[in-house]
Amino acid sequence: MEFKTLQYFLAVVREENISRAAEVLHITQPALSRYMSQLEEELGTQLFIRGRHLTLTDAGIMLRRRAEEVISLIEKIENEFEEQSEMDGLISIGAGGLNASRMLPPIIENFRQKYPKVQFHFYTNSAEHIKERIEQGLLDFGLLMEPIDVSKYDYIRMKEKEKWGLLMRVDSPLAVKPYITKEDLYGIPLMTTDRVSVQKEFENWFGDEIGKLDIFMTFNIITNAMMFVSSGLNYALTIEGAVNMFDKEQLTFRPLYPELSASSVLVWKKFHPNFGAAGKFLEHLKSMRKNYTNI
Repeated sequence: MEFKTLQYFLAVVREENISRAAEVLHITQPALSRYMSQLEEELGTQLFIRGRHLTLTDAGIMLRRRAEEVISLIEKIENEFEEQSEMDGLISIGAGGLNASRMLPPIIENFRQKYPKVQFHFYTNSAEHIKERIEQGLLDFGLLMEPIDVSKYDYIRMKEKEKWGLLMRVDSPLAVKPYITKEDLYGIPLMTTDRVSVQKEFENWFGDEIGKLDIFMTFNIITNAMMFVSSGLNYALTIEGAVNMFDKEQLTFRPLYPELSASSVLVWKKFHPNFGAAGKFLEHLKSMRKNYTNI
């Protein structure tokens, strides 16, 4: 399978039409149709449902996802080699809603004073998705909340702590309290993260009476949960950094007491080469680590 064929496939997917895709690609319609037929034959499966508009089969949807990953990785490799002379590559960083993310703007601003042509891509998702993209080479760095297995990575532990608490509507009866105790959580509908390791931390904090809680829903990122909290349907157990940018006229956050907090780590793949923009950024991070880390 050629790289060019994957590019052609994604053009057809975007345009939902062979003729329009052929115009965009500056090739003939019969030639593009032949490429798509050969691709289906090579993979041994149908990729398109043909009609007025082309739609993808399940196999086509899977190929689109993989093709986007491949092309993104190839472009990243090309950028890393092109950037050596003028240092104008792309640095990709993944993070969830963490307080520690606030250390990134001043670090990036300082770095761009030295290398103004370098660009950044910021990717937001759950810790597992960020780890997966680091493994695939699609992210250079990831900012992750502990507990998390860092055996595959080198890392810097950040100073900023992530405090756990309860996200609720401002008109909730619990909103008048300065903090939330274990007893406050009895009998109210709760949702929390789907990360098992983090759930264990909360279970340890709560103790033997964890069975009294009504945790009826989980989420991978807090934005998925916000609409339920906004509707008044339930409350969300989450970290403070994930809710700092929400509308404080509608939602509010109260920390847990006794305090439950976690540290976060900035990770990258072990044996990361000191090469290109990502390598220079890693050097920069290490030089500034005393300002932002507990090392």
